[in-house]
Amino acid sequence: MAKPHRNLVRDYRQDLRLFGSPLAKTGLAAMLVALVMLPMVIQDDFWLSVLVYVGITAVGAIGLNLLTGYCGQISLGHAFFIGAGAYVTGWAGSELPLFLWLPVAALAGGLLGAVIGPFALRLRGHYLAIVTLGLVFLGEHLWRNWRGLTGGNSGTSVNAQVNLGPIDFNRIELAGEVYSRNQGYFWLVWALVAIVALLIKNLVRTRPGRALQAVRDRDQAAEVIGVRAGRYKIGAFVVSSAIASVAGALFGSYQQFVSPDEWNLLLSIQYIAIVIVGGLGTVFGSILGAIFVGALPALIDRFGDAIPGVQTSVGGEGFISVFALNQAIFGVLIVLFLVLEPRGLAGIWLRIKAYFKSWPFSY
Repeated sequence: MAKPHRNLVRDYRQDLRLFGSPLAKTGLAAMLVALVMLPMVIQDDFWLSVLVYVGITAVGAIGLNLLTGYCGQISLGHAFFIGAGAYVTGWAGSELPLFLWLPVAALAGGLLGAVIGPFALRLRGHYLAIVTLGLVFLGEHLWRNWRGLTGGNSGTSVNAQVNLGPIDFNRIELAGEVYSRNQGYFWLVWALVAIVALLIKNLVRTRPGRALQAVRDRDQAAEVIGVRAGRYKIGAFVVSSAIASVAGALFGSYQQFVSPDEWNLLLSIQYIAIVIVGGLGTVFGSILGAIFVGALPALIDRFGDAIPGVQTSVGGEGFISVFALNQAIFGVLIVLFLVLEPRGLAGIWLRIKAYFKSWPFSY
């Protein structure tokens, strides 16, 4: 009898493995080594800052992908929860250590998600998107008028403590070497990206994760087979909102200043673009999308002078501003990937991997 292909899945437990092959484990180890070594190789503050923002964006994108990609609930209110996390950090970060203010921000976001979640029970599709869109405008009004927490239109400073025991991520001293704030934040943010990705990857492999996907595919059919769709929809909102608040907390603590202008509709659209371009219903697709889309605004702002027609200053030459160009790029990316590659960058990667698995040496 012919020996079965080593990539053939013959057991349900094999299909649920976190790392399907020794090669996957080797690749993970290589990525971990690269993340540890990268700040030592790239010491330019601009590129380190871009990578820090990309990591923060990846955390938020994983949360949105859980809600939209795995549960099928469209949300345009992600910016509201990210802003909430940033302001909670501004309030609690100066008094509490890192291992306390970060969970406090997550708890605040989760509670807000629990309040909004019940609206998802009777709404779906465009109707739910419109309701969550209202959160952005509600948030803008709240952030501009709750001056005791947000500082109003002028914004507020965020002086969060980023010490973890003896380690100060603002200035890490290791083996006689002193590493800058950007290097320290790179390690902090990408460690949290790994933790959040691992938690969500494990969640979607469990019974609740399979229930979320059943609700996404056909919620009425899921209820027929015993899945309590309402409970899982609300749960998805809670977890997604908590993760979004963690991203906002990291953003506020890194930037050290936040204002209401940052939590607008464009930010929510940016996150929608990230999960679509990266790949709906995939954890690693959220990270790929954050790298591909999340870095664009910073790169355009930095190299806008080299792009023909871009107006980099008020009254300068050009027919399109940096802000308008970012909006246009997000819109074009969403349309192109929805039409040409609905599975996003994750789908492209999976096809490449399947192609190489079919080579003769893979037997």
